[in-house]
Amino acid sequence: MKKYFTLVLFVGLLAIACTPSSPGGEIDESSTQEVLDHHWKTFVENDLEGVMEDYTEESILITPNGTYRGLQEIRENFVNAFKAFPAGEATLTLTESLAVQDVGYILWEADTPAFNLTYATDTFIIRNGKIIRQTYAGVREDK
Repeated sequence: MKKYFTLVLFVGLLAIACTPSSPGGEIDESSTQEVLDHHWKTFVENDLEGVMEDYTEESILITPNGTYRGLQEIRENFVNAFKAFPAGEATLTLTESLAVQDVGYILWEADTPAFNLTYATDTFIIRNGKIIRQTYAGVREDK
C-alpha cells in the first residue's frame, strides 16, 4: 500500500508541475514577454540584482562555456558577463524578441572594446514569471 501511495503522490505532483500556470490552461505569453523585456533591460544596464530577479534556485543556464545551476552559479556567470560587456563601453542591440507560450527567444549582437558578437541568441523557458531554463550561444570575433 505504501508503494502505491508513493507512486500516486509522485504522479500527482508530476501532473501539477507540468500544468500550465494560468487557470484556463493557456500560458500567458504577455508574462513571458515581460520577463524577456525585464531581462534584456537589466542585462544591458549591467544590473546584476535586476538580472538575478529573473531566476530561482532551480534555474539552469547552459552556455558553450559551461552549465550554471542555481542562483550562486548563475550570478557568477553574470558577474563575468558584465566584465565582458562593460556599461558605457559596450553597445548591445536586440534584433528579435519573441514569446510563444512559455518559451522566450532573443536574437542580439554586441560591440565591445575587446570583441564583437556578430550573432548571439538566448532561448528561455519561463514559468510563473521566472526563467527556469536558458540557453545561450554566440559568434565572437576578437578585435
